[in-house]
Amino acid sequence: MNIISQNTAFGGMQGVFSHESEACKCEMTFAVFVPPQAIKEPRPVLWYLSGLTCTHANVMEKGEYRRMAAELGLIIVCPDTSPRGNDVPDELTNWQMGKGAGFYLDATETPWAENYQMYTYITEELPALIARQFRADMGRQGILGHSMGGHGAMTIALKNPDRFKSCSAFAPIVQPSTADWSAPALEKYLGSDKAAWRRYDACALVEDGARFPEFLIDQGKADSFLENGLRPWLFEEAIKDTDIGLTLRTHERYDHSYYFISTFMDDHLKWHAERLEK
Repeated sequence: MNIISQNTAFGGMQGVFSHESEACKCEMTFAVFVPPQAIKEPRPVLWYLSGLTCTHANVMEKGEYRRMAAELGLIIVCPDTSPRGNDVPDELTNWQMGKGAGFYLDATETPWAENYQMYTYITEELPALIARQFRADMGRQGILGHSMGGHGAMTIALKNPDRFKSCSAFAPIVQPSTADWSAPALEKYLGSDKAAWRRYDACALVEDGARFPEFLIDQGKADSFLENGLRPWLFEEAIKDTDIGLTLRTHERYDHSYYFISTFMDDHLKWHAERLEK
């Protein structure tokens, strides 16, 4: 692991690091905030997955999580959203595909399968690195994300309920297999057989029997992607006859930006901390 930067913030450390990824076959960059409490004892880990076009840096610079994370004693891990590098396949004119748009899945189709193994990276490789390099309590992990990252957080939690104790999302893509800005990407990454898409679709996973105790979702009503991309009511309908808990909060005038995310970030961190301390 290489250190790119380390800065003191709220008594803790905000770092940016890189490493050679076996899963993605390229150098990957990620950010970690370590709270001051980690000097004395291992602390819970909260994963934040970012949305389309983002890197590790967007939430680090705009998410305003450090003050509350330091107060609550949470380690915050912010991975990149895709593999990177000159040799990594991309669609330069399509922001919904390729670099910055890994959709947190393991691609099976050429040319994407060689590098786009983001599900394995997020659930196996990077956690192992975090466990080795930081004073992290890997028995207490939560996950949250925004937009494409909300999709990633929810699907990963549904498939790994024994690992994660909490999951929340800002404006998630809850049914990417039918959303305008994600279905084309799923077809390119996973092929035309839509049965394969269901493994990366929160609504489909619930329909197919996956379970997680509860979710917190915040959604802005002024979000321009609400009707065609996000549609949180579909997840509300999918869990109707299950024991999955859902707190779905909608907010007048809020859009899809980090102004929205930073406004409610403290709420999400407190929500996760309550569940990670149990």
